[in-house]
Amino acid sequence: MRAACVKAWLLCGTLDILYAAATSLMLGRSPLAMLRAVASGPFGDGARDWGLAGSALGLTTHFGIMAAMVAAGFWLARKTPLGEIAPWKAGTLYGLVLYGVMAGIVLQMRFGSEFPSPDKLKLANELFPHVVLVGIPIFMFARRAMNTSPPA
Repeated sequence: MRAACVKAWLLCGTLDILYAAATSLMLGRSPLAMLRAVASGPFGDGARDWGLAGSALGLTTHFGIMAAMVAAGFWLARKTPLGEIAPWKAGTLYGLVLYGVMAGIVLQMRFGSEFPSPDKLKLANELFPHVVLVGIPIFMFARRAMNTSPPA
């Protein structure tokens, strides 16, 4: 089970941060600045001026948050009925909850972000990584680790 958690953490963390970096590039922004913005969440706005050290701290912060998301997902898969339904269903629900927590609570409290975004394309771009790159893979890894076959 522990190895599956680590694999899920590394995969989901990497997919999510690559998605964020690609999105930053498409918007004409620097992925390194995006990582410093991540670091500014827990360390304050000064982290935006910390250069590569701030970017490294942002990456570390991102993977720390992802560790909590993976641990919570594996716990839910083992201890609740979510572990008994198809991983794509459980992962979609979990991804929606993760999005709600991150965008509706964390980012709104820290940065005053609009929640939910009234822009449907922006909302879809925000939901996609939480559901497809994080929630579903977590429950796929958890299911495999629990050695049960997924229901239809």
